Amino acid sequence: MNMTAIPSTEATKARMQATLHRQKAEQTRLGPPSLSLRRDRIARAISMVLTHKNELLDAMNTDFGARSRDMGMLYDIVGSVQPLREAHKNVAKWMRPQRRKVSPPILSLLGARSTVRYQPKGVIGIVTSWNFPLQLMMDAAAAAFAADNRVMLKPSEFTPATGGLVAQLFDSHFDEDEISTFLGGPDVASAFTSLPFDHLIFTGSTNVGRHVMRAAADNLTPVTLELGGKSPVVVGRSADIGKTAARIMMGKMINAGQVCVAPDYVLAPDDRVEPFITAATTAVAKMFPTLKDNPDYTSIITQRHYERLQMLIDDARAKGARIVEINPAKENFSQQQFRRMPPTLIVDATDDMAVMQEEIFGPVLPIRRYGTFDDSIDMINARPRPLSLYYFGSDKAESEKLLERTHAGGVTINDIFWHIAMPDLPFGGIGPSGMGAYHGHRGFVEFSHEKAVYHQTGSEIIAMFRPPYGPKYRKMIGGLLKG
Repeated sequence: MNMTAIPSTEATKARMQATLHRQKAEQTRLGPPSLSLRRDRIARAISMVLTHKNELLDAMNTDFGARSRDMGMLYDIVGSVQPLREAHKNVAKWMRPQRRKVSPPILSLLGARSTVRYQPKGVIGIVTSWNFPLQLMMDAAAAAFAADNRVMLKPSEFTPATGGLVAQLFDSHFDEDEISTFLGGPDVASAFTSLPFDHLIFTGSTNVGRHVMRAAADNLTPVTLELGGKSPVVVGRSADIGKTAARIMMGKMINAGQVCVAPDYVLAPDDRVEPFITAATTAVAKMFPTLKDNPDYTSIITQRHYERLQMLIDDARAKGARIVEINPAKENFSQQQFRRMPPTLIVDATDDMAVMQEEIFGPVLPIRRYGTFDDSIDMINARPRPLSLYYFGSDKAESEKLLERTHAGGVTINDIFWHIAMPDLPFGGIGPSGMGAYHGHRGFVEFSHEKAVYHQTGSEIIAMFRPPYGPKYRKMIGGLLKG
């Protein structure tokens, strides 16, 4: 497929429906899933990414205008290959039937067995976001292939070069009945999410996630929603401020803050706010001595998004916040080839500011003060449940209290992001930040049907459960009630 020639919306809709029908038919026709086919699909995906990594990085740079190749190599290329390799290594173990306990135990002694079999759901629909356009699709595809599903993919329209190239590469490495890619804007996305998939995974905003869930509900399609939200950072009084600021600002500036698990606001004790600002400024200058033309620093994805971020800053300034722009080389950003934005701290942000009401998705970081540690917990619990939560400090009582009294999809202590990099940890949101989870084994389970199978004993001891009921039956029931 030529990535500059996108079919009409109606033609794409017709092809989607035909592909879904054909993939479901093939899934049924081929019967029991094989380990060799699963591994073959995963191996082809690994080869595809590694063979074309430079082209993929070029495409992502085209979509963003300016995107760090070294960052892309880690987060998109390595971030794609690692989950694929994890699946290839472990799929034989994951797909084995699992023995479960039989109750009452006497049935087990007489030959009864309980097992769970992991059966492919069928066809998985994957809708990905633009911020990590390769990693998000390959991570989901790794789990789908490991569970022996077929895949239909809808990349973001904000990364057309990457989406077009991926469509070409999948066409050349896979049969369309194994994985098929569909390009287009919101109309195509709406039609895609309305299809009767066997499972649908969507990565994007909470508002769009609501529409996706409504569309899936018409078909009773199970969904995995990874939606983001405002992920808080709590700085404890025991935190090493220099180390803390460096790690927080690293998390805020990767991909220019366009990350679903980026730190969205900082809660710090009153006496630690000014030291944090100083340390954050120092940390940024060390990582990015210049910003405007620095190949390590990524630009904002679109002009509209850039203007939205500027509006958040202007709104906070107008409502009384102190704005600290971190611009180590004092560069002029009013005229530039791309949409790079210096990291900006919004000190003493308040609830009436737009920056505290929506996910930021950029290099803008509000800072709020708290008195007691319980105050920080109250501030977090007053907001929708976030995708991620971060705590910095050495006070174990504080970190345990935070873990026990708040809800978040996942947590990293004393750093940013790292919980999502652990292949053996589930990744997913809770409430407005999402539902379901994937990564590693959890992704395999998410895209499999856990089929319960019970094999009954040949002994007629089970006859005691049949009428007519009498004293022996009642004695048995009494024993079961006693435990």
